[in-house]
Amino acid sequence: MTIAVSSEQSSAGYLALGCLRLVNPSVAEAADRARQSRLFAVLLTGSLLIASAYAILLPPLLGGSGTVGAIWTALGAAWLVTLAVAATGKDRLAAPVALGLSAILLGFLVAVAGGLASPIALLLVVLPLESWWVRRSTASLWTGGAAALSAVPIALAFDGAVPAAAQPAAWHWLLPLAYSVTIAARARLVLGNTVETEQAPAGSQLEDLLEAVIFRMNSAGEVTDASAKARRLMGLAPELLLGSGLFDRIHVADRVAFLCALSDLGEGADLRTVELRVRLPRCPQGGNEGKYQALSFECYRDSDAGIVALARSNDELAALRGKLKAAVDAADSIDVAKARFLGAVSHELRTPLNAIIGFSDMLMHEMFGGFQDPRQKEYVGLILESGHHLLSVVNAILDVSKIESGTYRITPEPFAFSEAVGMCRSMLGLQAADKGICLEDQVSASVGLVHADRRAVQQMLINLVANAIKFTPAQGKVTIGANRVGSRVHFWVSDTGIGISEEDLKRIGQPFTQVDNDYTRRFEGTGLGLSLVKGLVGLHKGTMSIESAPGEGTVVSISLPADGPAERPEETMPARLPVKRPAATEKHDGALRKAG
Repeated sequence: MTIAVSSEQSSAGYLALGCLRLVNPSVAEAADRARQSRLFAVLLTGSLLIASAYAILLPPLLGGSGTVGAIWTALGAAWLVTLAVAATGKDRLAAPVALGLSAILLGFLVAVAGGLASPIALLLVVLPLESWWVRRSTASLWTGGAAALSAVPIALAFDGAVPAAAQPAAWHWLLPLAYSVTIAARARLVLGNTVETEQAPAGSQLEDLLEAVIFRMNSAGEVTDASAKARRLMGLAPELLLGSGLFDRIHVADRVAFLCALSDLGEGADLRTVELRVRLPRCPQGGNEGKYQALSFECYRDSDAGIVALARSNDELAALRGKLKAAVDAADSIDVAKARFLGAVSHELRTPLNAIIGFSDMLMHEMFGGFQDPRQKEYVGLILESGHHLLSVVNAILDVSKIESGTYRITPEPFAFSEAVGMCRSMLGLQAADKGICLEDQVSASVGLVHADRRAVQQMLINLVANAIKFTPAQGKVTIGANRVGSRVHFWVSDTGIGISEEDLKRIGQPFTQVDNDYTRRFEGTGLGLSLVKGLVGLHKGTMSIESAPGEGTVVSISLPADGPAERPEETMPARLPVKRPAATEKHDGALRKAG
């Protein structure tokens, strides 16, 4: 069964739908809901008809105040019964009460219209007819007839009590004719519903095949049709979702997405899928009342310029997303805790390290007396060297932690790029010479001045060159190159070392990650060098790529804006720069790459 409103229906159809929406949601059976909606229609339209007759007939008899009181008595009694049934969902006592009140009001109306001789007396037939129309049973027909008979003595009693100001007139026939028009309108509605019911099997079969609620909407998003599965899947009667009923139940944060989907369909799109949270009076799966349920709406553009939407349960996907969000939050909290832990430990290590390095340096220079044994000076030198190495590791950990947490600040300034390269060569030239490695530079004169953080650029060069020297065998070659292309400065460090395999390239650049093979395990390292370089490149809004192959060496290329990074205070540095899968093409401006 579907509840629908089409643009061709009369006002009686809209009145019927409005009465359906007044039915209490606790009324689950379709027959009970239809009966109560018919009762509401009779009470509201019947009381309006009687009040209109009072407004015409009573002023000569009761005056203005008396007429208003009689009108509000007729309307108020009907509205009170309607509100009581709509609030409680129970109509067992409402029908007898409504019949009794109607008999009194109609009896009084017949009396003031001139008695039983007036054509208005024909309205007494309303009581059995409406009683049967509401209940659809023989007993209700007899009950309505008894109420009509009881209205006759009431009319006779009032006829003797009121002055005969009103006499039977020809225009009194207008009221019975108006009532006959309502009967014709309702008959047309009933016949229309019968035709719709006869055509329903194909739609019903479609609803049976789909585990979804089928909505039909107009271009404004108002629901004109809701399938009966709304009662089972959503715990709502279909008529409660008509008009703006569905939109009113959509979570406020999801309404924009829903309206955007409807707008796209109106502009010619064939399909839009949108996930919405819909407020339900009770969760069909036994959840708490008044909670929002995740539903997936597949909206299609209909050939009649309408919209058809299939609403499916999205609980499983919503649960998976909730678990994913919880896992991401847990991972983020772990990263934050790790960064804080590393930062705290690093700070704690620097204090004793400074003391170790300082006192070792004093002993190395024999400031308080010479050594009695040459091995003592050798051991002090080892302590001093190890202290400097450990301090460099601690500083690297601190820098990586600051980059990941977004607290690392760079200070761009103009400086000659060749000076940074010269400082790097002077620091690492001796180390390269000790291994028999040729360290040279190919810095183009066009590079000139760059606007960047000088310390960060020097740190990039030192880390890259140190890695190249570390993983290049004796008699190898390490080259530092740079040139300017447009508004960007490109520099690279190449070596003739062991190279990196394609599988290892995917992990290069992550903190505490090293290429693990028989050769690399002979060297110390924490795996922070390239991670720190990637972070510093990201802070400068630059790009970094690696081209390598086992046994063929490695080229690490970096591109930075020559005029410095654009100022974007609202942007924060991500915890880790994404590392894409290496491609088989050589490219300097992109993510990590492997030479083919």
